[in-house]
Amino acid sequence: MPKATATRYNAEISAGSLMPLESKRIAALLLSQPDEAAWRHAIEVQNILQKKTPSTARRQARLIRKRLLTLEPQAWEMIATRENEVANQLLLAASVLHSRLLGDFLRIVYAQRQRGLEEALAPNSWHDFLIEIAHHDAAVAAWSDSTKAKLFQVIVRILTEAKFLADAKTLRITPQALHPDVARYLRDHHDPYVLECLERTP
Repeated sequence: MPKATATRYNAEISAGSLMPLESKRIAALLLSQPDEAAWRHAIEVQNILQKKTPSTARRQARLIRKRLLTLEPQAWEMIATRENEVANQLLLAASVLHSRLLGDFLRIVYAQRQRGLEEALAPNSWHDFLIEIAHHDAAVAAWSDSTKAKLFQVIVRILTEAKFLADAKTLRITPQALHPDVARYLRDHHDPYVLECLERTP
């Protein structure tokens, strides 16, 4: 299982979806093993993420780096250089490793709908999921309605980018078989929790 934290779930995922293009650039930067000065120069001066303000660039770069650091350099290389299918599936894996909230939503809600041969997520799926996980982490109940709505919006966007959902409007389930290289990497480097969340075969 992912390493324990002060709380089981947090809302940090709300800072951004998969951000595939930006993540490819950050993965390439991490492969160069930058020190903090080189990191700041790339993000704030070179503006490799091409953001309008340094604060936005710093915020997104910080989130992406936290996600990518859950993976090994082998995965960074694959994210930076491989086709979108491989890169996006690894980014989804990194997001699951970084966010137990996303992982458990996939493992519990998405998988349950799929097992029931349902075509889409139910409108109340997110609400019911939050009630369930609040029993395991009281902090969830303290989240504001706006935070809860934002979290669901970002999770839907992540699953749409990874092609696990057709779109944000219909929430139609479109499960993907993991690319063999992604599945092999995850089996070799990570515990079964990640594959349990992601290995949704059509």
